[in-house]
Amino acid sequence: MSVSVTIIIVAVTVLVSVLCFNNAGLFYGLSLNPYAMTKKGQWHRLITHGFVHGDFMHLFINAFVLWSFGGYVESFFSAISHSPTAWFLVLYFGGMAVSSVPDIVRFRNTPQYNSIGASGAVSAVLFASVTADPWGKILLMGVIPMPSIVFAVCYLLYENHLGKRGGDGINHKAHIWGAIFGFLLPFVINTDMTGVFVKLLSHPKF
Repeated sequence: MSVSVTIIIVAVTVLVSVLCFNNAGLFYGLSLNPYAMTKKGQWHRLITHGFVHGDFMHLFINAFVLWSFGGYVESFFSAISHSPTAWFLVLYFGGMAVSSVPDIVRFRNTPQYNSIGASGAVSAVLFASVTADPWGKILLMGVIPMPSIVFAVCYLLYENHLGKRGGDGINHKAHIWGAIFGFLLPFVINTDMTGVFVKLLSHPKF
């Protein structure tokens, strides 16, 4: 049986992140640094920053959410596309790239700015699962069951609030842009998804 793309990404992310914990040169060499990208052409950072995390908790949360929803989204893509693996990679790394654009524009002249983590990509995977099953259950805080579409709305509102408040060192805008990208991509993959989603949304499951 082949190993899923999700498991491979999780494994590589854990490995790279752990290596970076004790290697500052590697840590900063892979991080998202808009100045180095736009002024020095180091565009590899657009992808590599997603394999770097600040600590074990940051790494665990992203790895756990990806592991929890990645396999399901891979199966979903198998049902709506003839190239599910390719589209899953577009989802994950596309979400990572799209969620980085605002920071690249804003901090392109700020050499000291760095950003890390796969949160934008993971949000894309999570929200693709919402498109797949808007009334599926997501456990809020790992405990409280909530319809995924309700969770999605609450998530976006909460992330927007935290982003405006600031001061926590978390890139909430990346979460939002990644989530929007992930939610919309299935409609691009398969134009029939619009009708399917509307039908699913009109039949709530409680």
